[in-house]
Amino acid sequence: MASTTAQTSSTGGSVGAYLLHRAKPHLPPWLGLAGVGIAGSGAHLMWADSVGAGVGLTLSAVALTGATWWAGRETSAQRRLHSAITVAAGSAWVTGAALAGPLTGALPDAYLMGGAVLALSWNVRMALRTSDGPAPESADKGLLAKVGLAKARIGRTEVEPNRVTAALALEGGEQTNDDVARALVRIASALDLPQSAVRYQPSSDSARRGELVIVPRDMLGDPVEWQGPSLPGGSIADPLVIGQYDDGSPLMVWLPGDPDVGRNASHFLIAGMTGSGKGDAALNLMTEILSRRDVVMWLSDPKAFQDYRPLLPAYDWAVEGGAGTEAMVEALQHVIPARTGWLGKHSYRQWSEQAAGQQTDKAHSCRPDRTACGCPGLPYMVAWMEEAANTLRNLGDDVFTGIAQEARSAGVSLIVSLQRPSYDQMSTSTRASLPSVIALGCDPRDEGFSLPDSVTNQGAHPGAWGNRKPGYCYVVSSGIDEDRYASPGRTCQFTPRAVSLMETLAQWAVRNGATADPITTAAARAVVGNAYTGRATDHIDETTEQTTVGEQDDDMPQTSLLDPEDAAMDPEAELPGAQQGDDAGGLFGQDKGRNPSPAEHRAMFAQALAEFEAAGQMVVGPVDFMDWCDKHGLSRPWVSARLKEAYEDGRLQPTNKTGRWRIVPALTPA
Repeated sequence: MASTTAQTSSTGGSVGAYLLHRAKPHLPPWLGLAGVGIAGSGAHLMWADSVGAGVGLTLSAVALTGATWWAGRETSAQRRLHSAITVAAGSAWVTGAALAGPLTGALPDAYLMGGAVLALSWNVRMALRTSDGPAPESADKGLLAKVGLAKARIGRTEVEPNRVTAALALEGGEQTNDDVARALVRIASALDLPQSAVRYQPSSDSARRGELVIVPRDMLGDPVEWQGPSLPGGSIADPLVIGQYDDGSPLMVWLPGDPDVGRNASHFLIAGMTGSGKGDAALNLMTEILSRRDVVMWLSDPKAFQDYRPLLPAYDWAVEGGAGTEAMVEALQHVIPARTGWLGKHSYRQWSEQAAGQQTDKAHSCRPDRTACGCPGLPYMVAWMEEAANTLRNLGDDVFTGIAQEARSAGVSLIVSLQRPSYDQMSTSTRASLPSVIALGCDPRDEGFSLPDSVTNQGAHPGAWGNRKPGYCYVVSSGIDEDRYASPGRTCQFTPRAVSLMETLAQWAVRNGATADPITTAAARAVVGNAYTGRATDHIDETTEQTTVGEQDDDMPQTSLLDPEDAAMDPEAELPGAQQGDDAGGLFGQDKGRNPSPAEHRAMFAQALAEFEAAGQMVVGPVDFMDWCDKHGLSRPWVSARLKEAYEDGRLQPTNKTGRWRIVPALTPA
């Protein structure tokens, strides 16, 4: 019996709780109806005989109805109209009840019948919305259905200025993040936005979850002129600002690594078709580098510094291509291990800002007793190869691979700029050694060469710009949040008005920037001799006395009018006697001339090498000797034989390219 009673009680309680649970969502309209009755009755007690109160209540009813209509602008048209009618009816009844009394005339009937109908209409609306039948699709679900992602679910949504981020969960076992990547262009079409405005950031922990990012307004449409470097006199370890993202935030990159934040040093590839703004992008990065106090830059530019001439004084070493670039590459291959050795001896696992200054910290001493060594610092170094396709063709496909693989630990960043980084321009190994990229507009077929597949899958498509939007770019590099990889940015524009400021920056760098350290200088000159000039740092000091026209200092060297080739001749010496063949030259069947002895062969070739070395051309081959051979009546086989002898004597060393030799600088007498 007790058991039956308990069961009945339990069942009754469960039924009651269920009915209460089901009734709760439908109670608000009826509670609102009761509130209107109480408000009308209370208002009648206070303002029954007040004309002013009648006017105020009428105006309040109109204002409340208008506010309801305005607030419902983001909802559906039916809900907006339903809400406005309900508020208008309720406020009108309260006004009438307050002035005439809640029980006067038709007011009680209107309250009981009209109020009940309105409350029931809201109950019906709620029942239809929560019934088991198919519910009307939301705008989000309708959009996803249109693009083939009907079973996906939109989760938490964050709305920021000019940026909407929505969490997206796909149907397990049926959809993956790759499906979203393929649907991005259709989503952009459905929203009537450019392709670059919609991107997807897949979760690293799930194959079916990620975030859909929509940037409705392009803030990059108006170009921004370059106004100067972002941090003049700062360190190269600080971020380099080269433009802005489409949401207005600064576009920043880093070159040196930082173990404290887990950032590796970066080598950069700058890629973009003609007209895409590659030159301006390079100038943004280059001016940022040259404005820092602890970095030196080497530049190879086969275009004869067409874009960079105002900055020419700021470079530590600049060459126009050809043999000069060959010498620079050879020097880099020897400078890198020398710099790595210096960093290792001073207990630096990688270059840091502290390495650029004088070594006064005993923790970074090269002395065995670990006392402060006081060695000069080692500035960061940037090797910039402009129009690198020419260099790759001339020096070999993998000329940069070894340099890039070893340079980061030496405090050296390699920057390679070319129009099309395709496989016929550079090898897979070379491309892999340049993981950081500034990808400007390109041919759609070249997107895979510029950006990793993981970034294009997120919605990055530089091929959509081509050369129609100069300066637009995607930047992939260590130090940048991976969520930003697919966010487009735009570099600043360099106009003719920027030339004067660039020249000022170059002069600042000459006076205040870093100069090459002794280790880098010695390694470079040991390989290419005086072809490496280093940056000129001499400038006129206002306190220095100037020699006026007409005055001559006895200590100053006298200008000679003698031809340098005749400087060693003794004007009083007798001329040498004629030798067999000297005067005939092969005429009328006579001998063609005297055949030099082997010793003379070597002396003549040594003279030729000395002339090349004096001119700063430290990489030579048979083609470079053709004019010299024509001048002396010698043949190409003669040059080949002499090249072999010079190699055996240690005066030449082979380079990466067949047929090209590096001149070993001659020792200077002490």
